[in-house]
Amino acid sequence: MRIGVIGTGRIGTVHANTLSRHRDVGSLILTDADLGRAQDLAHRLGETAAPGVDEIFQWGVDAVVITTATPAHAELIGRAARSGLPVFCEKPIALDLPGTLQAIAEVEAAGTILQMGFQRRFDTGCAGAREAVRSGRLGRLHTVRAVTSDQAPPPAEYLPQSGGLYRDTLIHDFDILRWVTGREVVDVYAAGSDAGPPMFRAADDVDTGAALLTLDDGTLATATATRLNGAGYDVRMELAGELDQIVVGLDDRTPIASTEPTGPPAADKPWTGFVERFGPAYEAELNTFVQVVRGERANPCDGREALQALRIAEACDLSRRERRPVRLAEIPETLPG
Repeated sequence: MRIGVIGTGRIGTVHANTLSRHRDVGSLILTDADLGRAQDLAHRLGETAAPGVDEIFQWGVDAVVITTATPAHAELIGRAARSGLPVFCEKPIALDLPGTLQAIAEVEAAGTILQMGFQRRFDTGCAGAREAVRSGRLGRLHTVRAVTSDQAPPPAEYLPQSGGLYRDTLIHDFDILRWVTGREVVDVYAAGSDAGPPMFRAADDVDTGAALLTLDDGTLATATATRLNGAGYDVRMELAGELDQIVVGLDDRTPIASTEPTGPPAADKPWTGFVERFGPAYEAELNTFVQVVRGERANPCDGREALQALRIAEACDLSRRERRPVRLAEIPETLPG
């Protein structure tokens, strides 16, 4: 199998390393807007660098992995679909609903594969939480609390093309909330703060956000995120039911300290970022993509799944801006007409 990797930044490098080691992947073709970066990575891996995206499609590949900046995702997904190629794409499909819906329509019209990069679905702790909920171990689930905190903010130039905190960061919490609980969000109320560095205000973004979400069975969920958690990278999910309560993401590297005299001490080596924290999950999702392409298993996260997470993010951003509750029914999930 020959795979084209479009984008060789931080996560593209992670995926290229995984695929280059895979026993069922014979070779990679790598490209990037920064050609030198693609060439350097290709040299380190013993793979081939292409001068541009056109060559990825012209030279012949069996599948495409898209890890470019988000604004390029939808166009590349459509191009791969029209070429009959399976695609793995980092989230989100696009920064808006029309672009997302158009890309999904192209994939479905072509009958090709689009697997989205929501790596938390492949995290051991998240999978354990899903099993606990689905098995009835917790009893009736009544409360979910999700936390995502970055240790340091991204570069200022990244913010305008990120889609904002809800679409770029909290979208992972929205996806994993649906996946773990098996329920849909029916309404949201969200707020955000831009009281941190001025680059967030300049990008019309917030550095900290919170949302209250009601699920279709009455379960209440909260999701909070910040770009400014100096203690370290923190991703947790607490699930409370009538019979039991569990937490995902609590270990000896969780960057949180107890004020209780007998509580656990602060982590000696807290998580510093998402690549480190979710390394095994990133590898598992790419290994799964190879299996999907080979016809050995079903697609675990298609474009429609990504659409639902984006709709929640859109509802939260609308709620924040208009300072009101928003029902998910207000956010379309089909193209007009």
